[in-house]
Amino acid sequence: MSGSINAAGVEETLKDFWATRPRRPHDGRKIAGVAAGIAQRYQIDPVIVRVAFVAMALCNGAGVLIYLLGWLLLAQADDEVSPAESLLGRGHSSTPTALTVLLGLAVVPATGFFVDGGFTMVGGVLLSVGAVYLLHRGRGQLNRPEPTPAFGVPAGGAGVGGPGVADGGAGGGAGVGVSTEEQATGRVNPPAWDPLGAAPFAWDLPEPGGPPEPARPVEPVPARRRSRVGGATFGAALVVLAGSLVASAYSDWFRAGHVIGLLVAVLGAGMVLGALRGGGGRGLVWLVVPLSVAGVVLTSVDFDVDAGEVGSTRARPTAVAEVQERYAAGVGEVELDLTALPDSGSVTTAVEVGLGSARVRVPADADVTVDCRADLGSVRCLGRESDGEGRYEQVTDYGADGPGGLKVVLDVRSDLGEVEVSRG
Repeated sequence: MSGSINAAGVEETLKDFWATRPRRPHDGRKIAGVAAGIAQRYQIDPVIVRVAFVAMALCNGAGVLIYLLGWLLLAQADDEVSPAESLLGRGHSSTPTALTVLLGLAVVPATGFFVDGGFTMVGGVLLSVGAVYLLHRGRGQLNRPEPTPAFGVPAGGAGVGGPGVADGGAGGGAGVGVSTEEQATGRVNPPAWDPLGAAPFAWDLPEPGGPPEPARPVEPVPARRRSRVGGATFGAALVVLAGSLVASAYSDWFRAGHVIGLLVAVLGAGMVLGALRGGGGRGLVWLVVPLSVAGVVLTSVDFDVDAGEVGSTRARPTAVAEVQERYAAGVGEVELDLTALPDSGSVTTAVEVGLGSARVRVPADADVTVDCRADLGSVRCLGRESDGEGRYEQVTDYGADGPGGLKVVLDVRSDLGEVEVSRG
C-alpha cells in the first residue's frame, strides 16, 4: 500500500511541476534562459544550475539533451506557451517557428541513439526527472507563478457591449435604449457608449476616503553574512587530494582521472550545499570547470605510457646498433634524428609520448615504413597531414632514389599532442 502511495505522490509532484513549471526570463540568461528560469523559480543560485548542466553534458552529452528539451518546453516570461506548444497551435510564442523546428531536430542526435544506443537519452532523462522531483518537492512552494488565462479568452469574461444593452429604441433621457429585461426588473444598466456623460448612473465617482497613509520608511538590506561553506569545501578537497596521493602508492585505482572525479564530486557537493544555505561557495566554480575539462581529457584519451617518464629526450644515433627499440616520454617530447645512419642495414624502433610531441627525422633516401598515431592532436607523416581525434596514418615511402638502401620501420605515437615524421 505504501508503494502505491509513494507512486501517487511522485505523480502528483511531477504534475504540479508541469503546471507551475519555470519560465525563461530575459534577464540573467546566457543562452536561452533555461538555467536562469529554474534558478528563479526555486530561488537557488543560477551558478549551481549551470554547473549541473555542464556536469551532465560531460556524461555523454546528456546535459545538452536536457537543455534542448527545456528550451522547447519552457515558455519565455512574456509568452503564452512554450515553443513546442506554439508549434502545435496552442498559443503564441516569440521563438521563431524555424528555430523551434531546428531545436526539435537537434534533439535527435542529442539523445545519443546513433552513438551509444540511446543510453544518453535514458540516463539523462531518468536523472533529470529524479532531480526535478527532489527539487520541486523541497522548494516547489517558493515563487509559484500565477495561473495564466486560457489562450483566446479575454481576462474579463464577456467583451464590451455584452448582453443587457439594447441597440437603441424609444427609451427616455438622451435616447438610451432599454431592454425587455430592464423593463421587467426595473433595473437600468448603463449604456455601452455615452460620450457626453448623459447617464448619471454611468458615472464612476471615487468613494470619499481619509487622508493617504504616510509612506513607510525603506528598511536597509542587511549585509550578506559571509558563508563558511566555500572554505570548508576547499579544505575537504585538499584532504581528499592528499589522501588520494597517499593511497595511489597502494592502489592503481587512484589514477589522475579518478582523483579529479573525486575532487569534482566534493566541490560540486559543496556548491549545492552553499546554494541551499544562501549562496556560499560560488567561487568554487573556477575550480570545478577546469577540473571537469581535465577529467574529460583524461578519460577520453588512453594514456598507457609510464607517467614517470617526464622530460625531453633527444637522440641522434650514428650506427644501426645504437638505435634503441623504444624511445618514450610520459609528459614531454621525443626528438629522434636518424639522418646520421649509414646507407645500408635495417632499423626498427618505436617512439611513444603520453602528453607532448614525437618527432622523427629519417634519411632522404631511406626506405621508410611508418605508422603515425595521435589519439587527440595532429599528425604530419611524410607529407600526409590530419588533425583531430583518433588520427592514424600508415605510409610506405622509398625516397627519391626508389627502393634500396637503408630500411627504417617506425611506430610513432602520441596520446595527446603532435606526431611528425619528416625527411632530413
